[in-house]
Amino acid sequence: MSFESTPVALKTADNTVIHAVSYRRCDQQNSAIMVVASATGVPQGYYRRFAEYAVKRGYDVITFDYRGIGASAPDTLKGYDVDYLDWAKQDLAAALSYANQQNLPVVLVGHSFGGHALGLLPDYNNLHAAYVFGTGAGWSGWMPIMERAKVNLMWSCIAPIIVKLHGYLTWSKLGMGEDLPLGVYRQWKRWCKRPNYFFGDPEYDWTITSFQRYSKPLKAVNATDDLWATAQSRDAFVNHYTSAELACEDISPDAMKMKSIGHMGYFKKHASIIWDDCLHWLDQQQTPANK
Repeated sequence: MSFESTPVALKTADNTVIHAVSYRRCDQQNSAIMVVASATGVPQGYYRRFAEYAVKRGYDVITFDYRGIGASAPDTLKGYDVDYLDWAKQDLAAALSYANQQNLPVVLVGHSFGGHALGLLPDYNNLHAAYVFGTGAGWSGWMPIMERAKVNLMWSCIAPIIVKLHGYLTWSKLGMGEDLPLGVYRQWKRWCKRPNYFFGDPEYDWTITSFQRYSKPLKAVNATDDLWATAQSRDAFVNHYTSAELACEDISPDAMKMKSIGHMGYFKKHASIIWDDCLHWLDQQQTPANK
């Protein structure tokens, strides 16, 4: 079986161009299309192996970079005005709009922030189901004590110094991913101070109602060794999808035949067992009884 990957430029509702990649089979059309919503600061290329695997299993796939990240980044992030809401309401919405044009059932796979962005979307149109990995509330209090200490040090000391020097969060210098726009950094830091993330922020209490609008199947999977998104953190967050057909699952590295999973291992080279479970569940959501 052969497939192709094609760069695609998507225009958002606010006329920003973001860069995506379309993966599809060359010999025939697949039965559904998947949009992959990335984690914070993770470029779309990180999900390439998963996308190629999903194509072989019957899905066309769209990956994309949020504005300010990867192929969608400007020459400099200094003075670049963007925040998390833009990533969800504009960028992910544009990717889903493009997917809807293909006249196939649409599913979403989200990683970390990708599971946040789902609930912030302006509408759900043709979206059949969503499957998210490593999504949690972000509060350090949900983390094991040593990780909590490291994260608190990062938010209170290291990150503010870096941001003051550069005007944005040079995340790459910490080996944590792509550099982050100032607006994203400020929101992330603010929300991570709260056990319920942005749901506990009076300025963003509208997010509670926004998340209630999603009424489709949703599965949230977290690794037992994911120090940033523990099961408690996940439950504190995804339970705000009060109208969803929600299922949660914890997976262990041993069960997945992996040495470790952590927060990033869901999409690493040897994670095909994890992918099989994801794709099998998404397949089930497209049976006639679930359409």
